[in-house]
Amino acid sequence: MTGGKVVEGVFAINKPQGVSSAQLLRDVQTRFKPSSLFKPYFEAQKELIQRELGPRGKPTRKQRMHLENVKIGHGGTLDPLATGVLIAGVGTGTKVLQGFLECTKSYEAVILFGAATDSYDRLGKIVKKAPFEHITKTMVEEALKKFRGEFMQLPPLYSALRVQGKKLYEYAREGKEVPVAIEKRPANVLELEMLEYWDGGDHPHQWPKEEVEGEDKAVAERIMKMADAETENTSAAADGASKRKRSSSPDDAVVPVSPVAKKTRTTPPPTAESEDSGEPTMAGALPPSDQEPTEVPETTEAQPKPPACKLRLTVTSGFYVRSLAHDLGAAVGSSAIMSELVRTRQGDFELGKNVLEWENFQEKEEVWGPKVEGLLDEWVASQRSQSPKDRKGGGKERGANQKLSYEERRRRSRSQGSRSRSRQRAVYDKTTVTDEAKDKGEQNEQKKSRSRSVSRQREPAEDSTA
Repeated sequence: MTGGKVVEGVFAINKPQGVSSAQLLRDVQTRFKPSSLFKPYFEAQKELIQRELGPRGKPTRKQRMHLENVKIGHGGTLDPLATGVLIAGVGTGTKVLQGFLECTKSYEAVILFGAATDSYDRLGKIVKKAPFEHITKTMVEEALKKFRGEFMQLPPLYSALRVQGKKLYEYAREGKEVPVAIEKRPANVLELEMLEYWDGGDHPHQWPKEEVEGEDKAVAERIMKMADAETENTSAAADGASKRKRSSSPDDAVVPVSPVAKKTRTTPPPTAESEDSGEPTMAGALPPSDQEPTEVPETTEAQPKPPACKLRLTVTSGFYVRSLAHDLGAAVGSSAIMSELVRTRQGDFELGKNVLEWENFQEKEEVWGPKVEGLLDEWVASQRSQSPKDRKGGGKERGANQKLSYEERRRRSRSQGSRSRSRQRAVYDKTTVTDEAKDKGEQNEQKKSRSRSVSRQREPAEDSTA
């Protein structure tokens, strides 16, 4: 038995900007591994593996991983640009993370008008610029009405959304056609309001300095044209907004990317980190420091001062805030990008209430250890007070019941598996017995039939004389 409490469950971290969700969890793992808080966890893992292997067994690669790192996962990724609530499951808490993917989320986003980037946010490269002088606060408020409630939303086409195991922007950069059409997805915006509106020059937000050039620009414009056609087919421009003329036919609304000539890659390929983690790395992200970016030549013209607005929204699973920014720009007769994004709430976790600040992990274990343990215990207690149907993750009581020892949970798991195997054997034995009885009955009938036949042959013939 272990010498202390095995801490497991779910807690939330306030993710900083500029780091992927997977990298953040790896940083947390490096702090959990040598800590005294998780020493009982590793002791329990070691006992379990030794019991399963026996005295001469050799641990597998997966078992060695359990001995080296605390099992941890997240309940919904955040882009490197975004900050806010990132839910983390520890140990058995990872089993209930699927429930957090399906819960509602609240965001605060800054939308900057007048430009469109390949990634729909300020980390991308500018694909085109559009007039913005006609945009007013009233026009934006009117356009927001189209995005409340249920509607169909097209995911960002130049994004890390995977189709048949490959990212969309990889198809585009290779000049290959997407094998299947990217269909719109149901979106549900429960709440949407504009918190602030700034005229040009009244805010610090700016467009990216990099622009897409060369053959990459042709690919990006092709993809952007398809997205704009889809937006035009589903929503009308706001009243008073100047509509952009399009020379595309209705067939241009089809989402698959048409083949283009192959080209020399001008942007770095996805890093090993993004490939291993499966994170949706932003397309058009800033290149590494060892690669010189293509800068827009300096001019004597003054920097443009486009308007911007700050939105607060509550949405259901599968919603793309970047797509909302892009579609809102088209709805007011311009373009727009997402400049900032903060996830303020996910499920029962909310900033300022029960979310651990990342700065705590920059301190020693004496600072973050008690806070992590307290948040995990608080979540476990909340799960016990709920009915199984209301619990996150489908009401798996085993994963939430912290009072049960690690060995007890494993024993129950093995017991359930044993009962399942016993039921299977019972069904098999019953079927076997039935088949054997049927065969035996048929054999008895055959014996009786042969016996009657032999008896008739042995009976003496009747004498016909008087």
